[in-house]
Amino acid sequence: MRAKELFEEYRQSERIEPLYLTGDAFDLLSCFPDQSIDCCITSPPYWGQRQYSNGGIGLEDSYENFVLTFLDFTAELKRVLKKSGSFWLNIGDTYRKKSLLAIPWRIAISMIDKQGWILRNSVVWNKHKGGLTSSKDRLRNVHENIFHFVKSEKYFYDDDAIRTTARRAKVKNGAVISATGVTGKRYKRQIELSTSLSPLEKENAQKALDEVLQKIQLGEISDFRMIIRNQQRTTHSDAESVSGRAKELKEKGFYFLFYNPKGSLPSDVWDIVPEDTQKREKHFAPFPKDLCRIPILATCPRDGIVLDPFCGTGTAMVVARELGRKSIGIDISPAYIDMAKKRTHGQQALRIF
Repeated sequence: MRAKELFEEYRQSERIEPLYLTGDAFDLLSCFPDQSIDCCITSPPYWGQRQYSNGGIGLEDSYENFVLTFLDFTAELKRVLKKSGSFWLNIGDTYRKKSLLAIPWRIAISMIDKQGWILRNSVVWNKHKGGLTSSKDRLRNVHENIFHFVKSEKYFYDDDAIRTTARRAKVKNGAVISATGVTGKRYKRQIELSTSLSPLEKENAQKALDEVLQKIQLGEISDFRMIIRNQQRTTHSDAESVSGRAKELKEKGFYFLFYNPKGSLPSDVWDIVPEDTQKREKHFAPFPKDLCRIPILATCPRDGIVLDPFCGTGTAMVVARELGRKSIGIDISPAYIDMAKKRTHGQQALRIF
């Protein structure tokens, strides 16, 4: 049975156990229908870093050829990714002649300029620890890049699924206190003593503040900040041409910043320790499960399909199954596919050559 038939059978089935395919990622993706994948998260072999089982990408004779080869792959991936889909790419850099080659950014910029991808986030993965180095003239490398790409300006993104649990406002001694301890007393005092607000602006500011405090008491919002002319530093810019907030501040003398009552979104710096080297078996570079949770929760619908075309030992597939999503793992190494199978459901790999 060919990859196309296996894919169609899996897509139409009810099971969420991962589908594994052994072979070259580019060749297998060519068998997938257009716009059939919801979310792709992968960490391909880095150029010139390791000798992986069965060869594959990363063994090119120059980093320029590595970038070109990878762009052939991303072009095919863009075809199979849904218009609402997302592509999360984790890739590391390489030193040659004492210089970082900026390979992750060479790839990212080429994808944007040559293939029309939209880069939504550049995430810094802070690994807390790096490999041993004998260098005495540079800092230790403890981070890698994770890029979030999409095909179109409108795409699936479930922000509520990845928000932190919001702290709640409370009432203490008759005073309304926001989730981070804002009572409104300081703002009221600043309004009263302001020399930058007119009497009418002071009246409007006080009325608006009272309304916000009432909403907190009713549980409609959990936290806020008030920006008063010449009292707090404005956000982003003071220029009215680039900041609607600056225009509001000039016209009204104040504005509010409201925090989402459902909690805050994660930042673009992720503090995640790599997999324990003692648990790696034969694969040299599995990425940690926590690296997959935010991408899958945020950008793969519950009835969607996650793809890792360089799946190694199947970490993305393990997380997808834990989160109730279908997933497809591709790797050129039968040994890695068998290890991935054991991690998910212990069945024999479906090998496509």
